[in-house]
Amino acid sequence: MTAFIQPILVLFWKDILLEIRSKDLVISVGVFGLLVAVIFNFALNVSSEQIATLAPGILWVAYSFAGVLAMNRTFVREKEQGGLEGLLLAPVSRDSIFLGKALASFFFMLLVESVLLPVFAVLLGFSVLSWILAATIVLATLGFALVGTLFSAIAVQTRSRELMLPVLFFPVIMPVIIGAVQLTTVAVGGETSVGLNRWLPLLGIFDALFLVICPWVFSVVTEE
Repeated sequence: MTAFIQPILVLFWKDILLEIRSKDLVISVGVFGLLVAVIFNFALNVSSEQIATLAPGILWVAYSFAGVLAMNRTFVREKEQGGLEGLLLAPVSRDSIFLGKALASFFFMLLVESVLLPVFAVLLGFSVLSWILAATIVLATLGFALVGTLFSAIAVQTRSRELMLPVLFFPVIMPVIIGAVQLTTVAVGGETSVGLNRWLPLLGIFDALFLVICPWVFSVVTEE
């Protein structure tokens, strides 16, 4: 068990240290999310009656595109510096490599989202004090990190990785985005056609499936 978990923690800590030194990812994604929030706020001029209808969609559009921007950098540093081949040749399982990178992506996305959420709440006028909203962000971000890490590993091998990642990512992650929007609508006081007891388990099921499928596909892809 230690041989499986230790490489995950080592890769996670390595990415944390690199980001602390460079600050490229968090700053670029945070600035992008902030710009999206400001643009949507002034473009739509959301009134108090429209908050429950528009705020969830605006929030998850920003999170989704910020997530893609973050995922594009998952394997780029290793690829550009020649470390990807060495990482794959290391005597550790491919599952550990994938989960270490996915854990780092999950942490970075949660960090950015936690900074952006109060900004959205102030601009759009909704409360962030909701366990439903917190659970939704955690579950949806986990799905983003798992799927995004897998497709980042595939896209980094292509010349047009910035274009390839969103093309692969969004069709697969769309059920998670829809579920997150519906749950956020419930959290801010709106109504949805499907209740809370269906959307939360749906996100949990998708995360569980991705947690099994994505490491396996990653192992197959990196063997080719």
